Amino acid sequence: MEPVLPENNNKQGDENTMAMLCHLSALAGFIVPLGAVLGPLIVWLVKKDEMPIVDRHGRDSLNFQLTMLIAYVVSFILVFVVIGVILLPIVALFSLIMVVIASIKAYEGKEFSYPLSIKFL
Repeated sequence: MEPVLPENNNKQGDENTMAMLCHLSALAGFIVPLGAVLGPLIVWLVKKDEMPIVDRHGRDSLNFQLTMLIAYVVSFILVFVVIGVILLPIVALFSLIMVVIASIKAYEGKEFSYPLSIKFL
Protein backbone atom coordinates (compact mmCIF):
# COMPACT_ATOMS: atom_id res chain seq x y z
CA MET A 1 0.00 0.00 0.00
CA GLU A 2 1.40 3.39 -1.00
CA PRO A 3 1.68 6.19 1.58
CA VAL A 4 -0.88 8.95 1.32
CA LEU A 5 0.71 12.33 0.77
CA PRO A 6 -1.04 15.48 1.92
CA GLU A 7 -3.09 17.20 -0.77
CA ASN A 8 -1.40 20.35 -2.03
CA ASN A 9 -2.75 22.68 -4.62
CA ASN A 10 -0.65 22.70 -7.76
CA LYS A 11 1.11 26.01 -7.02
CA GLN A 12 2.04 24.92 -3.49
CA GLY A 13 3.28 21.58 -4.78
CA ASP A 14 5.43 23.30 -7.40
CA GLU A 15 6.92 25.60 -4.77
CA ASN A 16 7.68 22.68 -2.48
CA THR A 17 9.32 20.80 -5.35
CA MET A 18 11.49 23.79 -6.27
CA ALA A 19 12.38 24.32 -2.59
CA MET A 20 13.43 20.67 -2.43
CA LEU A 21 15.58 21.20 -5.54
CA CYS A 22 17.33 24.10 -3.79
CA HIS A 23 18.60 21.60 -1.25
CA LEU A 24 19.13 18.58 -3.53
CA SER A 25 21.07 20.57 -6.10
CA ALA A 26 23.83 20.89 -3.49
CA LEU A 27 24.61 17.22 -4.11
CA ALA A 28 26.17 18.37 -7.39
CA GLY A 29 29.16 19.24 -5.25
CA PHE A 30 30.04 15.55 -5.09
CA ILE A 31 30.48 15.62 -8.89
CA VAL A 32 31.37 19.19 -9.91
CA PRO A 33 33.83 21.44 -8.07
CA LEU A 34 31.86 24.16 -6.26
CA GLY A 35 28.64 22.49 -7.44
CA ALA A 36 27.37 22.45 -3.85
CA VAL A 37 27.22 26.24 -3.95
CA LEU A 38 26.42 26.74 -7.64
CA GLY A 39 23.43 24.33 -7.70
CA PRO A 40 21.41 26.03 -4.96
CA LEU A 41 22.51 29.45 -6.21
CA ILE A 42 21.14 28.82 -9.70
CA VAL A 43 17.79 27.44 -8.46
CA TRP A 44 17.47 30.29 -5.95
CA LEU A 45 18.29 33.04 -8.45
CA VAL A 46 15.83 31.68 -11.02
CA LYS A 47 12.84 31.20 -8.68
CA LYS A 48 13.33 33.54 -5.68
CA ASP A 49 11.18 36.38 -7.03
CA GLU A 50 8.17 34.28 -7.98
CA MET A 51 8.19 31.74 -5.12
CA PRO A 52 8.69 33.02 -1.55
CA ILE A 53 9.16 29.49 -0.19
CA VAL A 54 12.02 28.94 -2.64
CA ASP A 55 13.55 32.25 -1.56
CA ARG A 56 13.58 31.11 2.08
CA HIS A 57 14.85 27.60 1.41
CA GLY A 58 17.37 28.82 -1.16
CA ARG A 59 18.91 31.26 1.30
CA ASP A 60 19.12 28.56 3.96
CA SER A 61 20.68 26.10 1.52
CA LEU A 62 23.23 28.63 0.29
CA ASN A 63 24.16 29.67 3.82
CA PHE A 64 24.69 26.04 4.79
CA GLN A 65 26.71 25.23 1.68
CA LEU A 66 28.95 28.27 2.19
CA THR A 67 29.47 27.16 5.80
CA MET A 68 30.33 23.65 4.60
CA LEU A 69 32.75 25.11 2.03
CA ILE A 70 34.60 26.84 4.87
CA ALA A 71 34.59 23.59 6.85
CA TYR A 72 36.00 21.68 3.86
CA VAL A 73 38.79 24.23 3.36
CA VAL A 74 39.73 24.17 7.05
CA SER A 75 39.63 20.36 7.10
CA PHE A 76 41.78 20.19 3.97
CA ILE A 77 44.37 22.48 5.54
CA LEU A 78 44.32 20.32 8.68
CA VAL A 79 45.11 17.23 6.58
CA PHE A 80 48.73 18.35 6.79
CA VAL A 81 48.61 17.89 10.58
CA VAL A 82 46.65 14.61 10.21
CA ILE A 83 43.44 15.70 11.99
CA GLY A 84 41.93 16.73 8.66
CA VAL A 85 42.00 13.10 7.52
CA ILE A 86 39.38 12.43 10.17
CA LEU A 87 37.49 15.71 9.76
CA LEU A 88 36.97 15.61 5.96
CA PRO A 89 34.78 12.47 5.92
CA ILE A 90 32.86 13.69 8.98
CA VAL A 91 32.10 17.03 7.30
CA ALA A 92 31.06 15.27 4.07
CA LEU A 93 28.76 12.84 5.88
CA PHE A 94 27.23 15.62 7.99
CA SER A 95 26.60 17.69 4.86
CA LEU A 96 25.00 14.77 3.01
CA ILE A 97 22.69 13.89 5.90
CA MET A 98 21.60 17.50 6.44
CA VAL A 99 20.90 18.01 2.71
CA VAL A 100 18.72 14.89 2.58
CA ILE A 101 16.78 15.89 5.72
CA ALA A 102 16.30 19.46 4.46
CA SER A 103 15.10 18.17 1.08
CA ILE A 104 12.50 15.94 2.67
CA LYS A 105 11.27 18.73 4.95
CA ALA A 106 11.06 21.17 2.03
CA TYR A 107 9.04 18.71 -0.06
CA GLU A 108 6.65 18.22 2.85
CA GLY A 109 6.22 22.00 3.08
CA LYS A 110 7.85 22.22 6.51
CA GLU A 111 10.48 24.66 7.70
CA PHE A 112 13.99 23.39 8.39
CA SER A 113 16.92 25.22 9.89
CA TYR A 114 20.38 23.80 9.23
CA PRO A 115 22.41 23.36 12.42
CA LEU A 116 25.79 25.10 12.62
CA SER A 117 24.98 27.27 9.60
CA ILE A 118 26.41 30.78 9.39
CA LYS A 119 23.93 33.36 8.07
CA PHE A 120 25.63 35.04 5.11
CA LEU A 121 22.51 35.99 3.10
